Amino acid sequence: MDWFVNAFLKASLAWLAAGVSLGVAMAVHPAWAIYRAAHLHMNLLGFVAMMIFGVAYHVIPRFTGHPLHSRHLAAIHWWLSNGGLAVFVAGYVMLPNTAFGTLARVVVAVGGILSAAASYAFVYNLWRTIDGPPGSKHSAGKAPAPTAVPLRRAAAR
Repeated sequence: MDWFVNAFLKASLAWLAAGVSLGVAMAVHPAWAIYRAAHLHMNLLGFVAMMIFGVAYHVIPRFTGHPLHSRHLAAIHWWLSNGGLAVFVAGYVMLPNTAFGTLARVVVAVGGILSAAASYAFVYNLWRTIDGPPGSKHSAGKAPAPTAVPLRRAAAR
């Protein structure tokens, strides 16, 4: 398994643990419900999206029969996704505190932009992987015609 697949899967589990922990804290201390946006993003972008990224990077090249378009871009995607989400969550934690005011909104915006850039990198990388390398016989959406699979007859007894 590629290192970035492993890293996405482990990051997904870490974000799940963090998101669930914040959810438990919110249940125990209802005043912490002000951190609902952080909890939501930890679970959806952290757990769900990172799990999808990791699984997709592992299976899509195998399903298509094409190598991953760019392992380097997948590594950049991992750093942007996790860094962006950490900044995003920090901004959402700062947001309810009026002392942070505009700074909190800037932090949320920067985290959101980094997270969006990571998702665009993922889309581009997998799109190019699905199409295959330039000049390959299956590139640009030209899938081979399905082949007939002959059925074997059971041997007569």
